[in-house]
Amino acid sequence: MPALVNYGGDDFNSGASFYTNSMDLGRLCSISSQVDVYCPPPKRYRISASFSFGESEFEQNKQPSIDVLPDECLLEIFKRLPGGQERSSCACVSKHWLTLLTGIRKGEYVSSKVIKENAGSDLDDDEDDGYLTRCLEGKKATDMRLAAVAVGTSGCGGLGKLFIKGSNSSCGVTNFGLSAVARGCPSLKSLSLWNVDRVGGEGLCEIAKECHLLEKLDLCRCPSVSDNGLIAIAQNCPNLTTLSIECCSKIGNEGLQAIAKLCPKLRSVSIKDCPLVGDHGVSSLLSSASDVLSKVKLQGLNITDFSLAVIGHYGKSVTNLMLSGLNNVSEKGFWVMGNSLGLQKLVSLVITSCRGVTDVSLEAMGKGCINLKQMCLRKCCFVSDNGLLAFAKSVGSLECLQLEECNRITQSGIFGVLSNGGLKSLTLVKCIGIKDISLEAPLPSPCNSLKSLSVRNCPGFGTRSLAMVSKVCPQLQHLDLSGLYGITNAGLLPLLESCEAGLVKVNLSGCLNLTDEVVLALTRLHRETLEVLNLDCCRKITDASLVAIADNCIFLSELDVSRCAITDSGVAALSCAEQLNLQVLSLSCCSKVSNKSMPLLKKIGKTLVGLNLQHCNSISSRSIELLVETLWRCDILF
Repeated sequence: MPALVNYGGDDFNSGASFYTNSMDLGRLCSISSQVDVYCPPPKRYRISASFSFGESEFEQNKQPSIDVLPDECLLEIFKRLPGGQERSSCACVSKHWLTLLTGIRKGEYVSSKVIKENAGSDLDDDEDDGYLTRCLEGKKATDMRLAAVAVGTSGCGGLGKLFIKGSNSSCGVTNFGLSAVARGCPSLKSLSLWNVDRVGGEGLCEIAKECHLLEKLDLCRCPSVSDNGLIAIAQNCPNLTTLSIECCSKIGNEGLQAIAKLCPKLRSVSIKDCPLVGDHGVSSLLSSASDVLSKVKLQGLNITDFSLAVIGHYGKSVTNLMLSGLNNVSEKGFWVMGNSLGLQKLVSLVITSCRGVTDVSLEAMGKGCINLKQMCLRKCCFVSDNGLLAFAKSVGSLECLQLEECNRITQSGIFGVLSNGGLKSLTLVKCIGIKDISLEAPLPSPCNSLKSLSVRNCPGFGTRSLAMVSKVCPQLQHLDLSGLYGITNAGLLPLLESCEAGLVKVNLSGCLNLTDEVVLALTRLHRETLEVLNLDCCRKITDASLVAIADNCIFLSELDVSRCAITDSGVAALSCAEQLNLQVLSLSCCSKVSNKSMPLLKKIGKTLVGLNLQHCNSISSRSIELLVETLWRCDILF
């Protein structure tokens, strides 16, 4: 199998050979580290006769005779090369030869025509499987590198996926590079273009003309790509299933309407921050692909209530729906979307920063999405406890609920949802409306289905709230209380004691007031189930906690004690635990861990795949270098 290597893009001499005489042309392997093409082993030429000639004759013979051939002759020669290895070898000779090779379409090679004639017109070249993937980022994203990819991959299975993330530099990817890929890689099925402002409709049209197997198109920050390029894709790529467009200022309704009309297999659509996209484009996509379209993401668009009404009516196959930053959609739009009763198959709904989401519209969506399992509301400032409770009662199948910066939601609404039953996962992030107060009403019935509780950066969630959780949620297995700097041992201990199923993952990062007492109770009560423990920035945690972990935790695989009061003695305790099989250990910013711990970490490192020693100022650079050499299988951050 020929070797593929990367091409740097700037090392070809335009129109000339790399070497001064024909003997040096056999040394192409010397540039193999820069070119994404095949290079044969070098051959030494044997000279059996001696010649005498003057200086003028030598100067005349410096130029290889093949370079005097016109491009037409070279093209005819290249078309008759027997396979991909030979084409790759020729591409190594000079930039000029590489450019000529990229101008030849795959079907124009004589070898390809012979194969098709012998095997039948329905069979293509056996190099067109399209299972290779190439990713070009930053300064490596150049036209010459793309040209090398186009030539080099043709003989090694064919290019199937191409990702280009440009840097907007003067030597970045242009239409030329994309056209080279189009002509050389007809097997291309997935194309992603990010931050390439010099690629326009011409390059995308070439892709559409040659790559009829294209299934996925991802355009992000491509200001020169317009509707014409998208129309060409629609006309020539009927197998398109996934379309993602972000920050493309020249793409509008006309391109989306063409996609809707000519791409019947479209299953996933994501459109973000495209100012020319409006109701006509979105409604065309939803109404035309109603039988197959399953994933829809609309973010930062100038659409109105009309588009949401179309989604509610035609979204019969939609299972995942994300709506964000739709400032022109009112309460009526969301209300109609829910009451249209078309979203019967919707499983996941994410709504972010939409003013039209109110208590009334949320209840309507609950009634219209009867099979909804996952709901996420972010920055929906008009939703209160009443709307949340009405929604939860309407959707009997809800399993996962995430609320982020929904500041009208209070403790009453949260525990009301839990009492409704069926919820398996609850996530609360930055909900400042939740206050640590005692409810006057009787405690809700236990929610035995809840397995995961995550309360992050909610300053009002404190001891009393934890006490209620301990009484309502006895089957917790995953607990995340990161950023709750107000909670204490007294509030957390009852919750740890009430978890009957056994905690598996616990995140207490940023809980500044917790001490070793909590860790001792945690390791004693959940020693047979605990797998992940995060104590980052719990500054009162000392070596005593590591001793308890070493003595009790049988299945712990990930431990984070960054910014804790850990010393060499704690590391020693971990190294002595024979039953402990840690895979990830973080000691970041533990200034009391010194060079004395290096032999101990080597012992622990027999099972480690990740070790974080960043900002451990008492450990010397030389000690870390020796540790890296010993634990070569472990990814060490320092």
